[in-house]
Amino acid sequence: MINRIDLHTHTIASGHAYSTLMDNIKTAKAKGIQIVGISDHAPAMPGSTHEYYFSNLRVLPKTIDGIRVLKGVELNILNTDGDVDLDPRSLSFLDYAIASLHLPCISIGSSEENTDAIIQAMRHKIVKIIGHPDDSRYPLNYERLVLAAKANNVLLEVNNSSLSPHAFRENAEENYITLLELCIKYEVMIIINSDCHFHEHIGEQSYAQALLKKLNFPERLIANVSMVSEISKWHSEF
Repeated sequence: MINRIDLHTHTIASGHAYSTLMDNIKTAKAKGIQIVGISDHAPAMPGSTHEYYFSNLRVLPKTIDGIRVLKGVELNILNTDGDVDLDPRSLSFLDYAIASLHLPCISIGSSEENTDAIIQAMRHKIVKIIGHPDDSRYPLNYERLVLAAKANNVLLEVNNSSLSPHAFRENAEENYITLLELCIKYEVMIIINSDCHFHEHIGEQSYAQALLKKLNFPERLIANVSMVSEISKWHSEF
């Protein structure tokens, strides 16, 4: 698989990442990546930045040093109603959002409560991706999640960082096997992202690709392969 897209990347604006936007773009260019998404943590994450940061992303050009740059955010899902931590006006300036469950931002619930929270977050039109749905600390009803992703045309992320031997999320590989088998059954799209917090890790897919190969996961259901042109055209309606 040729890696041309990484839409889950962090910069120093997230508060616990260690590279600048230009660090990420320079490394992406060196690796042959064509599309980079900026997805810094939204304000509810401790140490992250102000909402003005996200609305002001509109000053960035669509292309920087030959790389297509998508302006996004990793939203924190706040409750089972799917509320998130940026207001509609701030979101209107962005090209896409990832919605994720994070321990500092939402209490751990039952598998049905956690799944309700994610599915309700899909109602926000800007949410194109569900981030790292792989952590046993937040148990999920994967069949409900997969069917909702298909109904809402939302991509389910395979997070390379979660599959690393140094990952802090629990039982990611086992949970991904369950999720990916259901994606095959119901023909649901996934996207591989690095979730990089340091520029050298941008575009890394090795753990994710190994798992997909093990499961004979079809490339037609991998957005990094089959949706490159469509993703490049994502844009704010502002």
